[in-house]
Amino acid sequence: MSFAKEFKEFAMKGNVVDMAVGIIIGGAFGKIVSSFVKDVIMPPIGVLVGGVNFSELSVVLQEKTAEAAAVTIKYGAFVQTIVDFLIVAMAIFVAIKVMNSLKREEEAPEEEAAPEPSAEEELLGEIRDLLAAQSEKKVANL
Repeated sequence: MSFAKEFKEFAMKGNVVDMAVGIIIGGAFGKIVSSFVKDVIMPPIGVLVGGVNFSELSVVLQEKTAEAAAVTIKYGAFVQTIVDFLIVAMAIFVAIKVMNSLKREEEAPEEEAAPEPSAEEELLGEIRDLLAAQSEKKVANL
């Protein structure tokens, strides 16, 4: 089988296409959440904390010189990224929980009672029980 044919077979499987769609939607969702955190959630939190703009919070390790830019640790942006992650993780958790509950509801009605055993099965079960009882008697007599 040629490489191109194998790749086409792999790419056309349903799981790969579903995964690609999920990644694209997830990327777009991530941008929405990032904007939500940056533009809606963090400004009020900054006001509550004392008028702080989180995106500008940083520690300067080395001042700017004529030859090099300043070296800073931007912990405010890191805090925003953590809030982004927590919101995305919570949204994904809720979505998966809803999907799993819907899946369980679909599967529940399919459960049926086990059919009654036939006369042959009952007879075979009795024979099995008698043989087991006989073997237990032989072991006890030894």
